[in-house]
Amino acid sequence: MENQELKAMISLLDDSDSGIYSHIEEKLVGLGKPVIPLLEDAWSNAFDPVLQQRIATIVHKIQFDGLLEDFKLWIHTAEDDLLQGAMLVARYQYPEMDQDKIRQFIAQLKKDIWLELNDSMTALEQVHVLNHFFFTQHGFTGNTTNYHAPQNSYINCVIETKKGNPLALSTIYMLVCRSLGIPVYGVNLPEHFVLTYLEVKEEEEGNTGRPLFYINPFSKGAVFGKEDIDQFVKKLDIEPQRSHYYPCSHRDMVLRMLRNLSFSYNKLGDTEKVDEIGRMIALFTGGEKD
Repeated sequence: MENQELKAMISLLDDSDSGIYSHIEEKLVGLGKPVIPLLEDAWSNAFDPVLQQRIATIVHKIQFDGLLEDFKLWIHTAEDDLLQGAMLVARYQYPEMDQDKIRQFIAQLKKDIWLELNDSMTALEQVHVLNHFFFTQHGFTGNTTNYHAPQNSYINCVIETKKGNPLALSTIYMLVCRSLGIPVYGVNLPEHFVLTYLEVKEEEEGNTGRPLFYINPFSKGAVFGKEDIDQFVKKLDIEPQRSHYYPCSHRDMVLRMLRNLSFSYNKLGDTEKVDEIGRMIALFTGGEKD
């Protein structure tokens, strides 16, 4: 379809006939991402708030449909890429965020830390260096004053504000560790999220191995042991499970990010966002919604 035809179609979006609007909306959404620049141009030149709102709604639908497809692809082909999964979550609210900027930040943090590491360091000494750069130099901290804010789950916001929830802080910390070859992985505790440093033997691969100790990025990298998890689980009055002590998958981490977001928006009363995030969660749980 030629640009002139598209522009003519977009100009009809302010039609008072809801049937005409619905038909045009369906056509434009079906055309997908290539039509977004024309819609954004029309939005910037529109003076009618109704027209602007309708254009914004269509752009969001196109972007959200694209996000669902990218999530499907990640789940089936790229779930080992935790950073990509975290950025997909952030794209829900920030579809045009600078992903290269996020990758560059993590790469620079890796470089800064790598210069201070050496092969003779113990696991605890490595974590001490990591904590110094992450929490002292860069000032990352848990957002205790606004714990349930959605921004605490978006990796771009956490990098910018240096504040986040346990899962987001753990994700960034873990990404840096893995880029350095340090065997730190996520542990999907109930009502909390922490990291574990694994003792990995040469013949072992991936996140197998014995947990040496645990790290709590929400508490500035505090190190603790298995007995502390024992006590934590006991306080929650639940039966201890292997998943409380051993690493979870990247898929589990991204799914929990989405569930955290759903909870955050539910507390804000934003039912539209809760419904949309529910569609993303359904992709992970096998209950895909149309």
